[in-house]
Amino acid sequence: MKFGIIGAGIVGTALAVRLEEAGHECVGVHTRSRLSYERFCSYLSKEHLSLDKLTSSVDIIFITTQDGMIRTVAEKLSASTLIKEGQVWIHCSGSLPSDVLRIKADLPVRCLSLHPLQAFASVENALAILSGTHFGIEGDEVELGEELVRDLGGIGHDILVAQKSLYHAGAVVASNYLVVLASMAVELFAKAGIQEGDALASLLPLIRGTLANLEQEGLPQALTGPIARGDARVIQGHLEHMPSKLVDVYRLLGLKALELGENKKALQGLTYPKEELNLLKLLLSPNHED
Repeated sequence: MKFGIIGAGIVGTALAVRLEEAGHECVGVHTRSRLSYERFCSYLSKEHLSLDKLTSSVDIIFITTQDGMIRTVAEKLSASTLIKEGQVWIHCSGSLPSDVLRIKADLPVRCLSLHPLQAFASVENALAILSGTHFGIEGDEVELGEELVRDLGGIGHDILVAQKSLYHAGAVVASNYLVVLASMAVELFAKAGIQEGDALASLLPLIRGTLANLEQEGLPQALTGPIARGDARVIQGHLEHMPSKLVDVYRLLGLKALELGENKKALQGLTYPKEELNLLKLLLSPNHED
């Protein structure tokens, strides 16, 4: 298939390279940034085309701009008189639905979203890990999306468009909030006398070990620690020394950990001792008085 790229950032560049390798033809690219176009051409030498020229020349248009520009680009494309009937417009946002592209109800195009569930630090990084990346797919042409994801070496998952915000929230929790949790752990280490650089260096092997447990054991079996063991006295000690600004976060995470802990024990045919379970629930209650 012939395709074009609008927005020559990391994702757009990596997609273009891998799709060309899979046998599709990148007709051209459109971007507002000279530097991003030059970088794109260092990987794949293609002509810079106007939106009208791009629209009239391709079967698929990938809109790989920042999320805030996707609707604007779709509006500009919709104004063109050169749209090919049956053309597919694809964006790669994890938070926006595919129908954000449908500016007019009578547009003779199909709309699709392919979201790579990965944090790409650079084009080189994206090219290295695109194969094996999971993608969220939704829109008018799910089968085409699945085919393109396979061509990229990825793994596709059809998602409910009405709940796409929850899909994206899950990705934010897994990626962005992992960094937040690391920051919280570093802050607690600092209170215990281990300064930031050493704290992070000492925590990273623990984080990697936990990720390995998740990969090997899955949920909820990967949960370890005092809540998994039912050690309420340890949690009480944490809360007695916890900086007040972190208490609410710790308790909410603890309640989720307790839910996982109950599931883990159930799989083992076990339960928490009633007294320990009740004390844990009390300690972790948002309304508990310290």
